[in-house]
Amino acid sequence: MHTGKQLSTEIDATVPTAARMYDYYLGGKDNYSADRAAVEELDKVVPSTRRLALNNRRFLQRVVRTLTQEYGIRQYLDHGSGLPTQDNVHQVAQRIDPTTHVVYVDNDPMVLVHGRALLEQDERTVVIQADMRDTDGIFGHAETQRLINFDEPVCVLFNSVFHCIPDSDTDGPLAVANRVRERLAPGSFMVMCQLVSEDEKVRKFVTDFMDQATQGHWGRVRQQKDVEALFEGLEILEPGLVEVSTWRPDTEVAPRQLTQEWIEFGGVGRLPS
Repeated sequence: MHTGKQLSTEIDATVPTAARMYDYYLGGKDNYSADRAAVEELDKVVPSTRRLALNNRRFLQRVVRTLTQEYGIRQYLDHGSGLPTQDNVHQVAQRIDPTTHVVYVDNDPMVLVHGRALLEQDERTVVIQADMRDTDGIFGHAETQRLINFDEPVCVLFNSVFHCIPDSDTDGPLAVANRVRERLAPGSFMVMCQLVSEDEKVRKFVTDFMDQATQGHWGRVRQQKDVEALFEGLEILEPGLVEVSTWRPDTEVAPRQLTQEWIEFGGVGRLPS
C-alpha cells in the first residue's frame, strides 16, 4: 500500500504538471510557459483536449449539483482536485446548502498555496496536500477528520485523475478505489472518470508524451473496460457510464465531445444501502 512519503513544497516552473495544464485549458492564469508549451504539443495530436477539459469541468459541476440537490449529500472528498477555477465543488454545493463540507486533496504545492488563499475565510472547506493513493493519510488527516463524518454518506470524487497514476496491485486505480470504498458508509457515492481511448496509437502517444513531460508523474490512458471495472458492485446512476458531456446535460444544445480520438469516460456509482 502507498505510504505517505514527503511531498515537495517547492513549485518547479520548468516541469509541467497535469493540474497547471488543466488550468491553462480552462482559461486560468495559474500556469507557466512549460505548461503552455506541453499543451501546444499535445494539441497537435489530440486537438479536442481543450473541449474535453471544459466538458469534464461541467460534468463535475452537474454531478455535485445533482448529488447535493437530489440525494442530500453534504460532504465531499475531492481527490486530485487541481487548481481552483470558477464554480469549484464547494461553490456549487454551498449555493444549494451553505453547510456543505468539502475537503480538496492534491499533491501539487501550487494547488495548496492558491487553495488556502482562496479558502482562508471558509471554515467548511479545506485543501490538504497528499498523494491521492495515500488513503490512510487522507482519511486520517486532522482536517478530514474535522470536516467529514464517515459514518454518514459522503461523495468521493476521482474526477479525471486516475490516468495520472500507474497500474499497480496496491496503488493502481482499482486498488485505490477499493481501499476508499471500504471506508465509506452505505449510500455514499463515488464519482470516477478518466481519459480513455480505444485507439492503441493514441493511448501510447499520450501516455508516453505526458510521462515524459511531467517527468514520471503520469499513469496511462486506458480503455473503457478499465473504468467499468472500477464500478463493479456499485449501483450506477442513470445514464450509466458514458462520455461525460452526455451525463445528464443541462440542455439539448449543451457542448458535446466533437472528436473521439480520446474521451473522458465514467459516471457516478452508489454504495448499496
